Amino acid sequence: MKKLLAALIALAFVFPAAAFGADTIKIGFNIPLTGDTPKVGEMSKLSAEMLKDKINKAGGLDVGGKKYLLDFIYVDNEAKAESAVNAALKLIEGEKVLAMIGPQASGRAIPAAEVANNNKTVMVSAWSTNPKTTLDRPYIFRACFLDDFQGPVAAKFATEQLKAKKAAVLYDVASDYPKGLAEFFKKDFEKLHGAGSVVAFETFTTKDVDFSAQLTKIIKAKPDVLFVPQYYNEVPLIIKQARELGYKGPVLGSDSWGSAELMNLCGDDCKGQYFVTHYAAAGAQGATKEFIDAFNAKYKQIPDDVGALTWDATGIVLKAIQDMGKLTGDLDKDREALRAAMSKIRGYDGITGKMSFAGKTGDPIKCAVIVKISDKGEFTFFKSVCP
Repeated sequence: MKKLLAALIALAFVFPAAAFGADTIKIGFNIPLTGDTPKVGEMSKLSAEMLKDKINKAGGLDVGGKKYLLDFIYVDNEAKAESAVNAALKLIEGEKVLAMIGPQASGRAIPAAEVANNNKTVMVSAWSTNPKTTLDRPYIFRACFLDDFQGPVAAKFATEQLKAKKAAVLYDVASDYPKGLAEFFKKDFEKLHGAGSVVAFETFTTKDVDFSAQLTKIIKAKPDVLFVPQYYNEVPLIIKQARELGYKGPVLGSDSWGSAELMNLCGDDCKGQYFVTHYAAAGAQGATKEFIDAFNAKYKQIPDDVGALTWDATGIVLKAIQDMGKLTGDLDKDREALRAAMSKIRGYDGITGKMSFAGKTGDPIKCAVIVKISDKGEFTFFKSVCP
């Protein structure tokens, strides 16, 4: 008996008291831990783990006076649409999660969202800005602004701040995110400057690495700005080739530039450029600074916008679970109650700004941030643009 008691006491130091007898809430993460954009998956997981640890160490999430420990399940979607669909099915049907965070990028989020919506399971994409992700899908939400907002913001910034009257665009025609954003930018830039003011609208296909033909056409058209709405792993090669071919003007980017890995790959070529995104780490204040400091202390790196948005996406879900008042244990009923609670969230104070789900879709009303890449390679706040 003494040996048994001693063993139980020892276990108590390994597992907190709250772990014994506590129910759990399972949330799935459909993220790219491998593939072309592994930094997106890494930042998503690190941010989620930090939030989970914070809540579990405090005894769990309080829902209607009862504590629940969080169980986060991560499935690699390999940055592929088919894998994202399979990951969604595994999490929803196999793991029976209450909700799913991600996929983050639109090319994976759009097909995975169809699976989640058909299975009446809440999905929140932290980073997908393409309108198709949530369109006609009541169970699908996001923690970021949309491309039909981001495109006009970029066009207006190019006009007012960069004094551009002619623009060029280079984008991946085979990928939902850059294709949609490129089209929104072109439409709004030509609203400001007239038809034909986008003097070059050049495309390439995913995995291409030689952009010389497109860039030669762009340079010949003499644009005042080059808009490149591509992912962080593609931007450095595009800018390097543009400079080598003689383009000396500004390159304007989108929120897909916001990865912590961008400057490791791009270096001096990206310094001094601007991009539209969700938050700026340099100069942050209040709760945002507290999040950044805690993340840096834990992981020895500054969180990028994917990390911050994942924190917010997960936080919104947890807030909605608390707003439900109770969990019945009937997964179908609880998933439906969570959807209803998500749609009623107003004025949520996130790391990336306030957000509300006030419309008929899961798209939040929130502001965008223009970031300037400093001479030190830091993402510095330049200005905020709100709807």
